[in-house]
Amino acid sequence: MADTWATSGALGIDLHLEPTAGPGLRRGLTDALREAVRTGRLGPGTRLPSSRSLAADLGIARNTVADAYADLVAEGWLTARRGSGTHVAEGRSAPAAATAPIRRPRPRPALDLTAGTPDLSSFPRAEWLKAARRALNAAPHEVLGYGDPRGRTELRTALAAYLSRARGVRADPERIVVCAGFAHGLRLIGTVLRARGARTVAVESYGLPEHRTVLNRTGLATEPLPFDELGTDPADMGQAGAVLLTPAHQFPMGAVLHRDRRASVVDWAVRTGGLILEDDYDGEFRYDRQPVGALQGLDPEHVVYLGTASKSLAPGLRLAWLVLPAQLVEEVTAAKGDVDTCGVIDQLTLADFLTHGAYDRHVRAARLRYRRRRDALTAALAQHAPEVSVSGIAAGLHAVLRLPPGTETSVVQAAHWQGLSLHGLAHFRHERATAEPLDALVVGYGTPPDHAWTGALEALCRVLP
Repeated sequence: MADTWATSGALGIDLHLEPTAGPGLRRGLTDALREAVRTGRLGPGTRLPSSRSLAADLGIARNTVADAYADLVAEGWLTARRGSGTHVAEGRSAPAAATAPIRRPRPRPALDLTAGTPDLSSFPRAEWLKAARRALNAAPHEVLGYGDPRGRTELRTALAAYLSRARGVRADPERIVVCAGFAHGLRLIGTVLRARGARTVAVESYGLPEHRTVLNRTGLATEPLPFDELGTDPADMGQAGAVLLTPAHQFPMGAVLHRDRRASVVDWAVRTGGLILEDDYDGEFRYDRQPVGALQGLDPEHVVYLGTASKSLAPGLRLAWLVLPAQLVEEVTAAKGDVDTCGVIDQLTLADFLTHGAYDRHVRAARLRYRRRRDALTAALAQHAPEVSVSGIAAGLHAVLRLPPGTETSVVQAAHWQGLSLHGLAHFRHERATAEPLDALVVGYGTPPDHAWTGALEALCRVLP
């Protein structure tokens, strides 16, 4: 059997065929094409190269290809019509696999109020395309190479300016590392902490379990801190080498870390040499006043600032950033690898998006949309479920709804029966948290597209006690 790649210049179709050489070439080509259709490599409706093109690519006589096509048309594997070319017949597909079925991601529910995702239908496609076009037109060819492992200098420079202006971060482009999402950045920090000898990271009693898993996989244990009406209490860090906090808007409880505790945790870091990992996941979205500035501004040498475009734009961009103390830049860069692992084109596009003001315009529009949704949620609760209260500040993309004691599990189950996806507060509770458990729902009002928001809110009201 001779392995041959056939490429149709006119159609751009590559076919890997193994026709038998010698006197049986016609039969060998027929068998190879039949096998490609039978196994699904050539799907129903696929247009095949012309006999002239395929013959030229394979280095054989055109009549041999034409005869092989005619044989397969007669057998029903192919169809041919004058002026339309030769196609794989409909209904010809690969047989069912004998192995276990492929796992496919579960479809998103029709009514989705899970927290952690913005309204993806509001992604600014037109502005993003304009930014991508400008960025690509201006970029020299060399930017498409492997690049600096810290990320493109254009994006790091734009981020430094934006974070300083909008979040009070003391940022230097040389101290910023671009990463593929928040979890990637957290894994890099966890790897460096473990290499430095850390064994434990203090975390909030309530938080994303996926973040605790990321730290665990780097070899670090997580220890929950107490939580009360003033937010997380960092009074006793134990032997922790670092602490992971959401100080601007605690996830999911919605509180702002009290100013005394902000000062206390910075004092701890200075005194012990520990690190504060600041998750500023939705710091731009405050509705009743200016957002609290980033904790990093108090002491850039003891705080690792972690930001992401996942909530402000879309998680599918896989773009996040670390603003690092000087002592960590080299170690985190080494942990990331020798080359940039984030898409260069998206980095350049985001840089343009920031520098031309499109990011600010999008955030302002999103802030107004999400504020209206939060107001609508509060008003609906007051009318239909007055015993259910909204806790936390007016900020972010989610709200915590306090429920009567003992009702969380039944309400979450009733929501699922209604086709409404959301989480109870227990989903986010650390397994070793000591505070008294609270019955509550975590409602992601930022998640549904506009056309589904009213239906999701109505379904929510139907299941509340």
